[in-house]
Amino acid sequence: MNFKFAIFIAFTILIVIFFPIFLLLYTQYLSVAAPIKASLVIDVKKISGPIPGRWKALAQGGEEKDKRMLADVVPQISALYPRYIRIDHIYDYYDVVRRDSFDKLQFNWQKLDDTVCDIFHTGAKPFFSLGYMPSALSEDGSAVSEPKSWEEWSILVQKTVERYSGTDTRLCGQIADFWLTDIYYEVWNEPDLETFGSWRHSYGKKDYKTLYFYSALGAQKATRVNRFFLGGPATTSLYRNWITSLLDYVESSKLRLDFISWHHYSQATDDFDSQIHQLNTWLSAPEYEKYRSLPKIISEWGYDSDPNPIAETEVGAAHSIASIRNFFRENIELAFFFEIKDGPVPRWGILSYDGKEKPRYRALRFLNQLQGNEIFVEGEGTFVKTIVSATEGKVNAVLVNYDKKGVNTENVPIKFINLDPGSYAMNTIYIDGKTISVKNINIPQGGSLERSVIMPPNSVVAVELIKE
Repeated sequence: MNFKFAIFIAFTILIVIFFPIFLLLYTQYLSVAAPIKASLVIDVKKISGPIPGRWKALAQGGEEKDKRMLADVVPQISALYPRYIRIDHIYDYYDVVRRDSFDKLQFNWQKLDDTVCDIFHTGAKPFFSLGYMPSALSEDGSAVSEPKSWEEWSILVQKTVERYSGTDTRLCGQIADFWLTDIYYEVWNEPDLETFGSWRHSYGKKDYKTLYFYSALGAQKATRVNRFFLGGPATTSLYRNWITSLLDYVESSKLRLDFISWHHYSQATDDFDSQIHQLNTWLSAPEYEKYRSLPKIISEWGYDSDPNPIAETEVGAAHSIASIRNFFRENIELAFFFEIKDGPVPRWGILSYDGKEKPRYRALRFLNQLQGNEIFVEGEGTFVKTIVSATEGKVNAVLVNYDKKGVNTENVPIKFINLDPGSYAMNTIYIDGKTISVKNINIPQGGSLERSVIMPPNSVVAVELIKE
């Protein structure tokens, strides 16, 4: 065998061996590099169940002490139809507890009542973050320190539950009974964060389990109360060691735990549902069987845990809708959008300090159009996603084109099939209020309707199909 022929044989063997590998890698590269365009098919007869309201939850941070942050934006909040509104700083911002001349604890709920009444006036119920440490109880005066007496902390939690879940309580002149049922109490806020105390999940000084124990003890001692929920740990993200250590402790100490909560901030919208899958995997261990059905709550979520100007733009609005679409079908009880209103300095608010509506607010309001039953959709793309609902004689679709790079524009085909016969009107509504209407669309028996919608990068569009 001459040298050239040997080289030829070796080269041929290399091609036979490595070309399929190259081809596979190249195909995978193309699948990532070439985004899939959306071509939506909406079968109005394919119903998955009632539209869930798990996104109808809002959170307000402690942006300003001695200020009723929500009082002047009640109408704007009401327009989002929230089920719950979460507030924190309830002990250090509202002067709930002090000591009298005999060093005994005295409680004054008036300031906190005012904000709670603002929440009720929006049509929502309160979700309390139990924190931070009031100076009257703190061992060193800090709002993120341990109490001088854990028994006093326990009493504070007991009195809080009796106040806002009490069967004899009357708030705002008329709030009682139903409105004081199913109130949530979450033990602390982001205990793992240095800003809020650097609590630990391991035994020792500033052990979160101790904080939870005395909180649960106080809640359990509450008398003449409606049904309420106690839980945590409300960490900055979903951490396995925090969840499992809390579950182990609750089990060994025979404490109540009514829900599991955590926070999640990410610019990637598919992280939200993947976290639920992670948690379910952890709970699949035999020792956690009794906790698998506990409500799962994301008690804060958003684009960025730090104030980010991008969240103030259409990118933030598109991110919000795309995220909600991704956890829409997940087994989440509530997901609290952070936050409602800016403080004096612009931060995370969907409303400015003086109540002006930002793009994220308008995006959330778009979702109010979803009513009745959710409809399965085929043909979503890499960037364009949708949520569709149907009621008698009406189909609503909310489309989003979320692209952080801001380059993907699509002319999205939409095909409605299995429509009832008759005359229809179709409205295409953009987030800035622009509306394109087409009337007198005749649909025959078993017919379909095909249209297309131009979607620039990070646009949110509602399509409304109404039987006339």
